[in-house]
Amino acid sequence: MKRGVLIVLLLLVAAFVPLSAEDGGVRVGSKKFTESVILGEMLTLLAEEAGPRATHYRELGGTKLVFEALISGDIDLYPEYTGTIREEILSGEPAESLEQMRSALLKRGVLMSEPLGFNNTYVLGMLRERAEALGVERVSDLTRHPDLRLGFSNEFLDREDGWRNLREHYGLPQRDVTGMDHDLSYRQLKLGAIAAIEAYATDAKIAEYGLKLLEDDRGYFPEYQSVVLYRSDLAERFPSVVDSVRRLEGTVSAEEMMRCNGRVENSDAGESIVAAEYLAEELGLSRSVAEETLRDRLVSRTLEHLDLVRKSLIPAILLGLPLGVLAAKLPGIGQAVLAAVGVVQTIPSLALLVVLMPVVAWLDLRSVGLGSTTAVLALLLYSLLPIVRNTHAGLVGIAAEHRETAAALGLPPLFRLLRVELPLASRSILAGIKTAAVINVGFATLGALIGAGGFGQPILTGIRLNDTGLILEGAVPAAVLALLVQWGFDWSERFFVPRGLRLPASSGA
Repeated sequence: MKRGVLIVLLLLVAAFVPLSAEDGGVRVGSKKFTESVILGEMLTLLAEEAGPRATHYRELGGTKLVFEALISGDIDLYPEYTGTIREEILSGEPAESLEQMRSALLKRGVLMSEPLGFNNTYVLGMLRERAEALGVERVSDLTRHPDLRLGFSNEFLDREDGWRNLREHYGLPQRDVTGMDHDLSYRQLKLGAIAAIEAYATDAKIAEYGLKLLEDDRGYFPEYQSVVLYRSDLAERFPSVVDSVRRLEGTVSAEEMMRCNGRVENSDAGESIVAAEYLAEELGLSRSVAEETLRDRLVSRTLEHLDLVRKSLIPAILLGLPLGVLAAKLPGIGQAVLAAVGVVQTIPSLALLVVLMPVVAWLDLRSVGLGSTTAVLALLLYSLLPIVRNTHAGLVGIAAEHRETAAALGLPPLFRLLRVELPLASRSILAGIKTAAVINVGFATLGALIGAGGFGQPILTGIRLNDTGLILEGAVPAAVLALLVQWGFDWSERFFVPRGLRLPASSGA
């Protein structure tokens, strides 16, 4: 018993002892597209110029996730657009003017800067050759082609200012509409899999792919002036940061923003360098920024990934084993337990992250960024099913004669469980833990969706920039780590599985 308690304590220490200090200072967020990341880098450099340390949590996902992080205090500021604020964040509230927006946002503890200088409205785009062949110049021309297949980002499909209301506004007949990642939609368009996509007016890919932008001839899309949203308490904690950030107001033209986007997406330079050079040219802000080497990136991403895995997998083991035992010993409750952990596996990862964020924020824990409790909790829940199921299967699969022998010897129930039943079920239990570990390593890449780092970060960036090398920079190490974890658990069988259960079955004569 003492040995078991010691093992549990050591596992808890391994799971929860912090490996690094919490990030202090100002926390900047950005969404999962190039322009937002560049603007986020500009805000980070401006914040640092004012004095405090600034950390940029890049590519956090869509509007709902990033704004929720702002409200909860996980980030202090991020770049946004007036059209998104009006149609998505303040949907259903009076927000036609900037003053109305500011008033509604202030009720949520959020302040808004003046526009930065460019309007990045939504547009619909087609490959120029196909648009000309079909005679499509305006959005209303799409009504003549009901068989066209359209592909939009999942966020655009659900937004108030997105596809649903656009279809009604124009009376568009298309029903073959596919949701996909925004950056992947350009590839699908080029391959001919879809005929039209939504784009942002300052997208560098518009020129790169030779898109024909369809005229919004019935004036559906509102203006999307770029602004900065920041928490009202930021002005109290770091007033110099707010003053520094607001230097960006009115200084960024659509042409300059498109040029910056193009430099990043054509791999001329990273977002941090492009942002630093722009601030030097426009505001005279001299900041030296060095790109990380491949070795530096691999080391930091590996440590971040392992941090997510250890914080989620070890608690999943400590929780999953008792739940599996409970499911085996109390069949009535067991079915409910197995059903509950099974349902979690059916929830899409992004949906689970969004659902967990308010809960984590309510508990006053970190919901985005490195060490994100939201990512850790999601990974823990995803890891439970194989551990609980295999523990249950291993215990209920013990031969009746073994149970009867242990009972006939008069062994107490707890002693029988710890010294007879769990050892007999150990191969099944270890197989479940091994499966959970491999799943955990793979799913940990999703932590990048809320800034938790790990190997998912280069994968997301590679998808956004259409850079196969970056995608492989995350995917290959994640696969190698999963194999190492599997081999590690295979090797550990000699310590956790009784020798008699490890002996191969003898072949018959």
